[in-house]
Amino acid sequence: MNQDVLDAIQDYLHFLRVERQLSDNTLQSYKRDITAYTKNIFVSQGVQYFDDIDRVNILHHLQMLKTSGKSARTISRHISSIRSFHQFLLREKRASGDPTVHLEMPKLEKKLPKILSIEEIDNLIAMPNLAKPQGIRDQTMLELLYASGMRISECIALNLEDVHTTMGFVRVFGKGGKERIIPLGRKALEACMAYLEKGRPILEDKLHKSEAFFISQRGDRLTRQFCWKLMKDYAEKAGIDKEITPHILRHSFATHLIENGADLRAVQELLGHADISTTQIYTHISKTRLSEVYKQFHPRA
Repeated sequence: MNQDVLDAIQDYLHFLRVERQLSDNTLQSYKRDITAYTKNIFVSQGVQYFDDIDRVNILHHLQMLKTSGKSARTISRHISSIRSFHQFLLREKRASGDPTVHLEMPKLEKKLPKILSIEEIDNLIAMPNLAKPQGIRDQTMLELLYASGMRISECIALNLEDVHTTMGFVRVFGKGGKERIIPLGRKALEACMAYLEKGRPILEDKLHKSEAFFISQRGDRLTRQFCWKLMKDYAEKAGIDKEITPHILRHSFATHLIENGADLRAVQELLGHADISTTQIYTHISKTRLSEVYKQFHPRA
């Protein structure tokens, strides 16, 4: 690829980071999508300039993604990335047109998030060994994720100053650095206090103190992958035969609130969703579960 293309990619990523304030994980997704796209267009297809890209070139790239086994959801994300990139090029006058104008999104099958029952969550939270400081930490993390509905990335980004045990809330910084305050229930607060008193002081490196709330045995901030693996291991230990995803406690938190009559707008605020349509999927889960209960227990179902 020529230097103009590489410079355009760097400027676009800078725009996403500074202007749109996207998280590092989202930025990496855009970077992967656009790198694969430009490589296909300018190297595999031999296009020379941005103005030479047409709809057919883009369709060739999307067909390549489909042939390589990418799902409709992944291809849809690629289209969003490509469209955003071309809009940036047009706005910055690096191109005179936008070839994505009439590009159609693939039809997506509505996939309901996986959730755990209240009994499964109780079993999961009971799994960590509280005789060890890392067990106290792990139970606190599970309690906090279910009590607040925060994302794993938000949970590991917590600092000591963000968890207010005396006031009973946690301060979370979501996508784009947007701050939200989430109240915590009794069990989550008790777990946090136990961790701060009996768990974290033992894990902390006395020479290199960390401001992170959750830390490893070496005193470092936990990673997203580490937390996800912990969750999967504890779920297996608890005999939970379900696919465990990084957001399964977040999805369970939202669904259980709505099932118990919580206002959709309040749940949207707690989850940090910019659009209420994102939150509405949890009402579909709730209806699906009600239907299953009806069919299982009604004598004439």
